[in-house]
Amino acid sequence: MASVTVEDLAKRFGAVTALQPTSLSIEDGEFVVIVGASGCGKSTLLRLIAGLEEPSSGRITIDGRDVTHVVPADRGLAMVFQSYALYPHLTVAENIAFPLKVAKRPRAEIAARVNEVAKALELTPLLSRRPRALSGGQRQRVSIARAIVRRPRVLLLDEPLSNLDAELRVRMRHEFARLHAQLQATMIYVTHDQLEAMTLANRIVVMNAGRVEQVGPPLDLYDAPASLAVARAIGSPGMNLLAGRVTDTDADGTTVQLEDGTEVRAAVRAEPGTSVTLGVRPEHLLPRDDGVFAGPVELFERLGPLSFVHLGARGSSGTVVAQLPGDRRVMLGETLRFGAEPTRVHLFGDDGAAFARVAQPFTLPPSRPVM
Repeated sequence: MASVTVEDLAKRFGAVTALQPTSLSIEDGEFVVIVGASGCGKSTLLRLIAGLEEPSSGRITIDGRDVTHVVPADRGLAMVFQSYALYPHLTVAENIAFPLKVAKRPRAEIAARVNEVAKALELTPLLSRRPRALSGGQRQRVSIARAIVRRPRVLLLDEPLSNLDAELRVRMRHEFARLHAQLQATMIYVTHDQLEAMTLANRIVVMNAGRVEQVGPPLDLYDAPASLAVARAIGSPGMNLLAGRVTDTDADGTTVQLEDGTEVRAAVRAEPGTSVTLGVRPEHLLPRDDGVFAGPVELFERLGPLSFVHLGARGSSGTVVAQLPGDRRVMLGETLRFGAEPTRVHLFGDDGAAFARVAQPFTLPPSRPVM
């Protein structure tokens, strides 16, 4: 295990800045997931840590050792790529053993380590097969085994599940969670899939336009996104985002008027007259006869225990998505109304930053008589 620190790390490709000056600390044994849209700089950051790209500026340390200009092989890292990159003419055992053979480790040690990682990843029955005889999930496990057989101090994973189908992605998420618990290794995992981020990470790093927007535990980013980019990156379906203007502010929060004239309360502080983007998650909208979020059902998605309704005209910027119980029956064109608690409503300024929330008073739970 090892800690990883980057300080003011930046990368430019000619006139294009792929990574703005970035600082980030990853602790021993952490599972950190870097998430963001394509082109946001997440893979560039990972490749800089791995030594596959030379930084334009900044510094990288692993356990306090400066490795900014150290070659990849001497950093004590291993990387799993999106493509499996297995040697087709070698067996599973030979693929796993390859980095140890390159390092000229003794034959007995190689055999022992291959058997050890094969057992951990349930590959023992497959050791004599070649990659063409394996499923996608099995090939990915072989690529992971090849990475960890060297006992790296840090394991880097660059969108390792993007080539798999939906069922395999779920199974492999479980594999990664189990592997981290078993190895207690430091893992840095890059993905554009926020479900992978939410289910795997100790901490999530959200990136946008080459910079870090927010870092924190998954639920912290879900409950209190620091910017519009974080609000869009975390949550499925995504947060409803509606344009509005602040009309009034008092001690309890703010009143926002949306473009259609609807007024919504938010437990947030913002100056009257300010243009804002109001955000509320589909799961935080509650069916109410007097709800301010209303419209005809344009689309209805039934997903087993849950359903989602899309309210408003198709393609309209004011379309709202709301969650319903899976047994709720809805007709297309039917008008539904929803409300939201002010504490569940977010406001973002023109610069994308979230406005500060109103502090909620602390109340003790009701006392019970002593029996």
